[in-house]
Amino acid sequence: MRHPLLISLCIAGSLGLSACEQRIDKDKVDRAFQEVDVVDESNLSDIMLTVADPNEAVSYFTRAVEDKPERIDLQRGLAKSMVRAKRHTEAVSAWKKVLQHADATKDDTVDLADAYIRNGQWKEAEETLNGVPPTHETFKRYRLEAMIADGNEEWKKADSFYEIAVGLTTRPGGVLNNWGYSKLSRGDYDEAERLFAEALKHDGSLFTAKNNMVLSRGAQGKYTLPVVPMDQVERAQLLHTLGLSAVKRGDVETGKGLLRDAIETHPQHFEAAVRSLRALEGG
Repeated sequence: MRHPLLISLCIAGSLGLSACEQRIDKDKVDRAFQEVDVVDESNLSDIMLTVADPNEAVSYFTRAVEDKPERIDLQRGLAKSMVRAKRHTEAVSAWKKVLQHADATKDDTVDLADAYIRNGQWKEAEETLNGVPPTHETFKRYRLEAMIADGNEEWKKADSFYEIAVGLTTRPGGVLNNWGYSKLSRGDYDEAERLFAEALKHDGSLFTAKNNMVLSRGAQGKYTLPVVPMDQVERAQLLHTLGLSAVKRGDVETGKGLLRDAIETHPQHFEAAVRSLRALEGG
C-alpha cells in the first residue's frame, strides 16, 4: 500500500528537481547571453570609434547614452566620436558631461583640454591642464602642454614638453613633426629639417612632415628634394612647395623651373602649379 505513495513522492521530487535544474540552466544561459552582449557591444563601440563613418558613430553613441545614461564608457564614446566628426563645440560639451560622472579620470580632463584646443579655446585648455596634477605624466598631456607653450611663445618650455612627449610614445612621428614645425616657425630651419627627417624615420607616410621638410630646406636655399619615400603625386606636390619657397626667397627663375618640373611630374593636370606658374610668367 505504501508503494504508490512512495512512487508519487519520487515523481514529485524528480519533477521539482527537474524544474529547479531548468531554472538554474536558464539563469546560466541568461548570464551567458548578457556576457556575449557586453562583448559584442564593446566590439561595436571599438568599430564605431575607428573605422565607422564619424557621424554614424555620433548617432550610435547618442542613442546608447540615451538608453544607458549611467555608462561612462558610452559617454566617452560619444565625446570621442564628436572629435572624430570634427564637431568640436559639441565635443567640448560631451567631455564636460563625462567629467561630471563619479568615475571620471585625469585622462578625461586631458581629453577635455584636447577638445578645447581643437575648438580654438586655448586659454580654457591651458586652465584645464593646470588643474591636472604634475604626477599625471602621459604622452597626450605633454603633447598638449607643448602645443600651448608654443602658442605662448615659451620656447624653452615647449622644447622640454616635446622632448618628454617623444619619450612617452612608441610612435613619435606626429609629435616630432609638430616640434619641427615649431622650430620652423621660429626660423631655426636646420633644426626643423632634422626633426622632420626624424619624424619620417618613424613614419614614412607623413606627407605633412615631407612638405614641412621641403619648406625648411627651401628657406635655406636648398632647392633639391630630400631623399624620403614619395610617390609621383607627392613628388609633384613637393616640387610645387619648393618652387613657391624659391619665389618667396626672391629666386624667381629657380621657382619657375621647379613649378614646370612639378607640372611635368604630376600624372594628371596639376591646376595649382599651373596657376602659380601663369601668375609668375604673367607678372
